[in-house]
Amino acid sequence: METTIPDAILTDATPSTLVRAIHDNLFEMYRYLGRSQAAEYHHDPELTWLRTPIAPVSFLNGVLHTAASAERLDTLIHTTIEYYRSKGVMRFSWWLDERSPYLAAHLQAHGLVFIEGNLGMTLDLHPWEDDLSGPADLRVEPVNDMQSLLDWVLAAQAGFDLPEIYRQPWYEIYAGLGFELPMRNYVGYYRGEPVAAAQLFLGAGVAGIYTVATVPSARRLGIGAAMTQAALREAQDFGYRYAILHASRIGEGVYAKLGFRGCCHMSRFIWEETS
Repeated sequence: METTIPDAILTDATPSTLVRAIHDNLFEMYRYLGRSQAAEYHHDPELTWLRTPIAPVSFLNGVLHTAASAERLDTLIHTTIEYYRSKGVMRFSWWLDERSPYLAAHLQAHGLVFIEGNLGMTLDLHPWEDDLSGPADLRVEPVNDMQSLLDWVLAAQAGFDLPEIYRQPWYEIYAGLGFELPMRNYVGYYRGEPVAAAQLFLGAGVAGIYTVATVPSARRLGIGAAMTQAALREAQDFGYRYAILHASRIGEGVYAKLGFRGCCHMSRFIWEETS
């Protein structure tokens, strides 16, 4: 696997710099996913958006940047909704953008709903040490071939309680990206079975942790924390100073125990098919 570090590493950051990096790492990750032939990434002077075949997941479908005049917003919003609807997408995100100050009001007028979103958290890796938590029968391996990618998808799909119909398209997204940096996936085998997933994405000068999931039968064993620590150790080995992630309410306590601290919310609007 390729180990070339993809960009300059952020070594000294203010709180506002880290908030920006949390968002920028996510948007760089979306742009990277858009390289897959199984996904679609669009960028023009007014809109940037990503669409994937994982139709019910708003985190993997959405408008990332908006730089349109107030006069253009209604047309763009309507056209975008109809586009996602035509592709069978059931939910997508619309991220706010300071370049369009009237965006929120226009999104609300079109039926999109504001959500506070997950908690953006950061961790300084320079003093950090892992505690090697997790059951003795857990083995964490990097995804480096198609079989281990399939195992990763199986664990992630079950861990996020997604219908099995999305297993193959999810596999196709990542199969089209290969196994080189800036993204690295990890699969956790417990007693020989793939039960957990995690992801590392290097971008915007920080190490982003994504897709941490454990199948229902293997939860409450410390496996999710162990998967996160495996990704953090590698980020540390690559020389990264800061790690970032987006924590659900359920996960906030787990990540706080690892040393992460909250600094922002990943606020956005959500469109959902109602018919």
